Amino acid sequence: VVNINGSSTSSNNTNGIQVVANPGGSNNELVQLTNRLQGSVTTADATVTTIITFALPSTGTYSIDINVAAYNTTDTAGAAYSLFVGIKSVAGVATKLNLEDKIVNEEATMILCNSSITVSGNSVLVQVTGLVGKSIDWNAVGTYTYVG
Repeated sequence: VVNINGSSTSSNNTNGIQVVANPGGSNNELVQLTNRLQGSVTTADATVTTIITFALPSTGTYSIDINVAAYNTTDTAGAAYSLFVGIKSVAGVATKLNLEDKIVNEEATMILCNSSITVSGNSVLVQVTGLVGKSIDWNAVGTYTYVG
């Protein structure tokens, strides 16, 4: 009997998938989607909040594509963002190649919300900004392509 389990990882694999046989020496196999970034957070104000921190593991260039969904549980309103950016990592320092490309889909009550990508040290940060006095649930999922 072999148990097949699934998960995701930020590990780099050009195929986008990997199988880990017998993790922990058991009869389990782990099938993982690779090159994935994900996070979630709830905001209650207009403070910039980090939803994903990705420490760049190697020198090179990263193409990063992130989708962010927001649901305002106070007003039952929604927003969605698609972010794309190129990042270069050299000598432990991350640099954005240019401003991220952003597609914004927001209901009228959510137009003061925001989602963006920035760098700090050698890490990529996906950040969101909510609304004062509104409880907003955020979820972000993305992928990256690496060469170096």
